[in-house]
Amino acid sequence: MSLYLYKKLDWPLIFGIVILIGAGLLSLASTSPYFFWRQLVWGGLFLAILFLGVMFDWRWLVNQGWFRHGFYWLGIAFLIAVLLQGATVRGAKSWFIIGDFQFGPSELMKVAVVLMLASFFARRYIAAWAGRNIFVSSIYVFIPTVLIAIQPDFGSAIIFIVLWLSFLFMSGANKKKLVAGIVIAIVGCVLIWNFYLQSYQKERLIGFLFPNFDPLGVNYNVVQSKIAIGSAGLWGKGFGAGSQARLGFLPEAHNDFIFAAFTEEWGIIGAVIVISTFFLVIYRLSNIGIRARDNYSKFIVLGTVFILAIHFILNLGANLGLLPVTGITLPFLSYGGSSLLTLAILMSIIQRIKLESS
Repeated sequence: MSLYLYKKLDWPLIFGIVILIGAGLLSLASTSPYFFWRQLVWGGLFLAILFLGVMFDWRWLVNQGWFRHGFYWLGIAFLIAVLLQGATVRGAKSWFIIGDFQFGPSELMKVAVVLMLASFFARRYIAAWAGRNIFVSSIYVFIPTVLIAIQPDFGSAIIFIVLWLSFLFMSGANKKKLVAGIVIAIVGCVLIWNFYLQSYQKERLIGFLFPNFDPLGVNYNVVQSKIAIGSAGLWGKGFGAGSQARLGFLPEAHNDFIFAAFTEEWGIIGAVIVISTFFLVIYRLSNIGIRARDNYSKFIVLGTVFILAIHFILNLGANLGLLPVTGITLPFLSYGGSSLLTLAILMSIIQRIKLESS
């Protein structure tokens, strides 16, 4: 690819992502040097995949039915394999562990589902709410959702369900079927509560509804997160001075609660910078999606936007005590190689879409 084409990349988007990765690295360097060095490597791989990937014609590849379906069923095979042979981490059998490397197939599955749904809805955009189309598209989501829920990883399962609903609503709305869907969802929630949720998951929901319930148990993480954020002040306590994260009071400071750990040290100003940068990333991605030449490309980009937005809302809501803790990470900031590499693939495809739409 010529230097001229590299100039046509969406550099504000890349700049925003680098800031978010940098913020995560800054927090990890303070709270956990071990995770810092590993995430630094993943960050480097992210940029390498992004810049090398734009040289590849992703659009041709993802347009091939054999590739989309092969990628999807490969992801399903990985999800089945992890249930049979995976390692249990934090109560969920969600990971393959090879030496020091952990791989979560649910992250790879997000790319597969985005490609499948994007292709499906692009070809059936007008009739998306037809009964048959709703059924077929739901099957693409239902299979991985069930396999992930069995692990159990309820947070990731929610991501897939909301992603499917987002694609549906992006294609319009049918009031009668929407009401029917709400009724089915309510019945489903009742069944899930009674027959699926583990006791600790029920306690998390109870803890969310009643913030003063079991502050040393189920609500401990959220209480410590609120203390970290509430004690930060305008400018924060400074690098390495965040007592909640540094002294181990704040669990998962490198992952689920990295926003609280970062805010404790860099204050409300730092939090506003992170949130504003995330909105910049969402805006730039949405702009690429709107300007894309065809519906398939639009759906790929906007599907990625939905994934990032759902992660952001669930993670930030949990850190602030506004939503239940679901174990969802904060994109680009939280430690995790599987997540960064998955995002690198999506960002590379999106940059290629941007180049071909210029």
